[in-house]
Amino acid sequence: MKRKITLKQIAKELDVSISTVSKALRNSIEISEDTRQKVQAFAKLYNYRPNNIALSLKNRKTKTIGIIIPEIVHHFFSKVITGIELVANKRGYNVIVGLSNESFDKEVINMQMLANGSIDGFILSIAKETLQQQDYHHFIETINQGMPIVMFDRVVNEIPCDKVIVDDIEGAKKAVEKLISNGCKHIGIITTKDYVSVGKLRTQGYLTALDDHKIEPESSLILKVDDKLLSDDHLDALEKEIEQLFKSNKSIDGIFAVNELYAVTAMKVARKLGYEVPNDIQVISFTDGVLSKHSTPSLTTVSQHGQEIGEKAADLLINRLEMDDEDEIAEDEEEYYETVIIETDLIERESTKS
Repeated sequence: MKRKITLKQIAKELDVSISTVSKALRNSIEISEDTRQKVQAFAKLYNYRPNNIALSLKNRKTKTIGIIIPEIVHHFFSKVITGIELVANKRGYNVIVGLSNESFDKEVINMQMLANGSIDGFILSIAKETLQQQDYHHFIETINQGMPIVMFDRVVNEIPCDKVIVDDIEGAKKAVEKLISNGCKHIGIITTKDYVSVGKLRTQGYLTALDDHKIEPESSLILKVDDKLLSDDHLDALEKEIEQLFKSNKSIDGIFAVNELYAVTAMKVARKLGYEVPNDIQVISFTDGVLSKHSTPSLTTVSQHGQEIGEKAADLLINRLEMDDEDEIAEDEEEYYETVIIETDLIERESTKS
């Protein structure tokens, strides 16, 4: 489907610069009346409407990158920020971090605030509420105004932008195959609701591994946790749900969790119920953070390489920002965007058998 008209396309069609188009649409006296009328008529013809979500344009570079993350306490996101800052500082850019707290409204407000002349482009991971609502208008509007976005981890395929992801399916598959090779026959999964893209993909990897080894999946072994149970106020409820998973599946001998909090909680519940980890039940999680290294026993994990993700995302964004205006205007209408896939590693610790 043809994309909505952008500032770049208007500039190309009228053989003027992006900054000229921007100023003409804002009735700037720097632009001649004839050019203003020509730009505005063309924009009206193609139903282009400028908005205030992305006012930091090519002609007003701030040398600053805006980062929007869902939560600050998550080890993975802190590692990504470290990677972004490392590359940004080397290339002469500063960073500003905004926090969505998994809220659609906060995500939109953060983008509006930062885009209002403060930054040149965004690196972001989408809030869970945004994924649930499937309302991505603020991303589309930002891109249509000529401000580039790079998405990482939680991404939406239909948004035209560069993306950096890990191979969630393959990483989960490797984790479950490790449990199977260690003799586990009744492997449970603790995952998210399906609207969270990474949880859905990791669940797919779990099911693929079972299928490859001719193990019939059991619905009772699949626990999809409500997001609210991730907060400190609801950890008791999370423990109760996991406890019910164990009690309903007496033969369970393996757990794959899509994040380390689920896995560490599962080990706590297992010990409470008299299971010994890893002799009676083996546990693997996605995300190699502080909890994984310091839990008892230490947790076998799938490492996402957060710093590498951040470094690559920063390079992609800065490369796009520093593209010459002449090159951009000469580009084909359908722009090419890159999706970089970072490979995962399985880090073996004490929660699985050697």
